[in-house]
Parts: sequence; C-alpha cells; structure tokens
Amino acid sequence: MKLLGITSCPNGIAHTYMAAESLQMAAKAAGHEMKVETRGSVGVENELTDEDIKGAHAIIIAADTNVDRERFQGITIIDATVQEAIKNPKGLIEKAVSSKKSTVSVSATAAQQTNRSARTGVYKHLMNGVSHMIPLVAAGGLIIALSFVFGIEAFKEKGTLAAALMDIGGGAAFAMLVPILSGFIAYSIADRPGLVPGLVGGMLASKIGSGFLGGIIAGFCAGYIALWIKNAVQLPKSLEGLKPMLIIPLFSTLAIGLLMIYVIGTPVKAIMDIMTETLKGMSSANAGLLGLLLGAMMAFDMGGPVNKVAYTFGVGLLGSNVFEPMAAIMAAGMTPPLGLALATYIAKKKFTPEEQEAGKAASVMGISFITEGAIPFAAADPVRVIPSIVIGSAVTGALSMIFNCTLRAPHGGIFVLLIPNAVGNLGMYVVSILAGTVVTAILLSIFKKNINPTNE
Repeated sequence: MKLLGITSCPNGIAHTYMAAESLQMAAKAAGHEMKVETRGSVGVENELTDEDIKGAHAIIIAADTNVDRERFQGITIIDATVQEAIKNPKGLIEKAVSSKKSTVSVSATAAQQTNRSARTGVYKHLMNGVSHMIPLVAAGGLIIALSFVFGIEAFKEKGTLAAALMDIGGGAAFAMLVPILSGFIAYSIADRPGLVPGLVGGMLASKIGSGFLGGIIAGFCAGYIALWIKNAVQLPKSLEGLKPMLIIPLFSTLAIGLLMIYVIGTPVKAIMDIMTETLKGMSSANAGLLGLLLGAMMAFDMGGPVNKVAYTFGVGLLGSNVFEPMAAIMAAGMTPPLGLALATYIAKKKFTPEEQEAGKAASVMGISFITEGAIPFAAADPVRVIPSIVIGSAVTGALSMIFNCTLRAPHGGIFVLLIPNAVGNLGMYVVSILAGTVVTAILLSIFKKNINPTNE
C-alpha cells in the first residue's frame, strides 16, 4: 500500500527528521511504501508531487505547525503530533492502512481540530520566533567566540581582525536577535501583517534595554494588535488592498511603538536589570540550584517545550553579559545522549543490538549538543530512561554553575571547547559534562533490566 507523510516541528531541526525516519521505518516493517515530505529549518525536502498524491491511499500529517491541506483532496488525512510519530509510528501506520480510501478527510475531526488548536497557541508562536532566532544566535555567538582566539579583550583594539569579528557577531548578528524573535512571534500570530510591528517592537525593546523578555512581550502584543486590525477593519473592495500595505502596518506599528515606549519597556527593563544583577550576585549554593533546575529542564523532554524554555532563557541572558546559565544549559543538553551511549557500552545486556548501534549515533549527537539523540531510548523505555537522564543532566547543570563555568557561544557542543577563551573554567566544564554522563550511565545500568531474563 502506498502511504504519504509530512513532518514539521516548530524548530525544524531534529524532531522533523526523526519523525520522518520513524514513520518510514514503521511503514517498511509493515510492508508498505511510504514517502515523507519534511518541512525543516532548511525548507521543504522530499516534496510530495501531484503524482505521489494521486496514487496514495492515505497521508499522515505529523506536524506542530500549519500545513496546507488543499492539495490532498480525495485521500484520507491522519492528523498527529511530531511526538506521536516518533513514539508510536506503528500505531499511526496501522491507522492509515485501516482507513477507507473512499473517505475524504480534508477537514479534521473534532478531536483533531482540538489537537491542532492546542498546537497553535502561545508555545507555537514563541517557538516560531525562537526557531528563526537560533541561526543568528549560533552564527553570531560562534563568530564572537572566534574573536576571543586573539585574547579576551583583543576586540577593543580598533582595526584588528578581532574587532571585525566582534562587529560581525556582536554588533550585527546579536543586535538583530530580539527584533527577529519579536518579529516572527508576531508573524506566527497575524501572518505577514504582523511582521513589521513585531520587528519594530523588538527593536524598541533592544533600544530601551528590556531585552529578550521585552521582545517576547512586544511580539505577542504586535501580533494580536495586527490580527485585530486585520479582522476589525472592513473596507470597500476597491480599497481592500490598502489594508496590508498601509493601514495594518501603520496603525499596528504606531500602537506597539507607543506601548513599548510609554507602558511596557521601562518596567520590563527593571525586571531584566533585577534578574541580571541577581544572577551575577548568586552564591555557589543558589547558582547550583539554578543549574540543577536548568539541567533537569534540558533533559526532561529532550528538545520539547520545557527544553526550549530553558535554552531561550540562557540565550536571552547572553545579551546581558551573563554567561554562566548558557554554559550549564549546553552541558546539560549534551549529557543525555552521551550518558545513553556510555550505558550501551558498559551495560550491553540491558540493551538490544539495535539500541547498541543507536548508542553510537547518540554519542555523535551528544557531542554536537543535539539532545534529541536520547529520544529513541526514552520512547522505548520512558519509566527508566527519563528519570536517569534528568538526574544526570541536573548534576551536570549544577556542577557547571557551582564551578562558575561560562560559555559565550550558544551552540556547537564539544567543538566550541576548542576555541580559546570561548569557555570559562574549561577544565571543570569538561568535568561537569563527564560527571553527568557517568551518573546517567550508572543509573541506567541499575534501573534497566537485562534483555534476556535468564542472564539476570
């Protein structure tokens, strides 16, 4: 039987492709042909053609973003989340196969509409902003880190390569972080009419000093203001073209601009200043507790909403020259796949041959700061795996903060460690990662049962 699929997560990085692979493997195991279109951060890949759609029995749309359904008239649509496709691909394939081809299901059922509406709320809009911001964060942060190769303060000397790198990474890329975050939050809410007021609101948040928190608030306010104007203002058909080109941009930008200057900006700046000073003045014990919390959040859902909240928190603080949380967050994000990889090596009887092979891939994903490498193991045995990786990452996060480790680049995994001065207290940072990795592996070795009971 010929099946189709579409996968798309808000960030479009790991989950999109893991869901596609899970569906294809499950379909192949059941003896069916399946083509999956992925909509990731690099755009649409393996695009479904009219010929593909014409001969298909059903399509599984495993997406946490909006997907146009008009082209799928005449075939059954199975709605799912990306997590469902990763954790239960067999069930989705069985559901698609058992559906009647004569059932035209372009519009979702009531339950599916409920699931979809849940995916279009605050989290979806926030992640749309974050996903567009991450490439800027990664590029800008790594370029800033490269400027430190010449010395931690070498960029202060005008005309040098270090100064040029700092201008590119800090003066240009990082200067656009908050506007891009805000702009694409508003874009997610109101489509194209929300982009201009969102960008302007984010730029004002940067100028006022209210940082990423002000940018998030500006993005949501701008988006909903633009959406309200779009729906509320009714014009004659001959003047309808003025709405997207003049009326919505003008009045929504004016509204969010005045709100940021006179209402939102100053109090949010005060909150950011208090937060920044509090973090800078933390005692070792308090820093350890924060690291413990951030580390646990990074492992809890392995790239999901809780993980992204922690990551966004760390990235936002980089603009305020607070580098300790980002160090704890990246270290804790590396620990789950590394701990699982180590566990498959030291406790082989606890893992199937397939899991042992997956452990090799997890090790590569771990050193690259791709926490999602732990998902296949967690999906197969969540009761034992999730507590183990949460505890291991919490240990790593706490130790990193206690040791006062800093990180000036928000991504890159182990490869950032090779850049001089990018990581503060490098030795203890490595110790923190190793400690969490070992704790995770030991806990898994204790909690998991042998594959063959006769070996126990």
